[in-house]
Amino acid sequence: MQQKALDPRIDKMYGKDRMWAIAALIVVWALYTFVFYQVMPHVNDDAVLGALLISGGLVMLFNAAAIWAMVRHYSNDKAHIYGLDLHYLDLMKQRKG
Repeated sequence: MQQKALDPRIDKMYGKDRMWAIAALIVVWALYTFVFYQVMPHVNDDAVLGALLISGGLVMLFNAAAIWAMVRHYSNDKAHIYGLDLHYLDLMKQRKG
């Protein structure tokens, strides 16, 4: 049994996953920013501070790009991804009675 692409449960599941992905990204960015500002007073060398700033910025950039790519992939293939989940959830509900 295959779920229709227009199943409202698919859009609901995708929306929740997208929301949590964006929330996780915001939390990671906030944590990196917090740690950077907590470490900054202890760094006496401008080169080390620059290296921390550049490396932290690259990590945040690549993390954001990965989350964006994941959300885009889920958007493009959500009928298949979430359709399988819903198919097996429906089977489990049927077996339980």
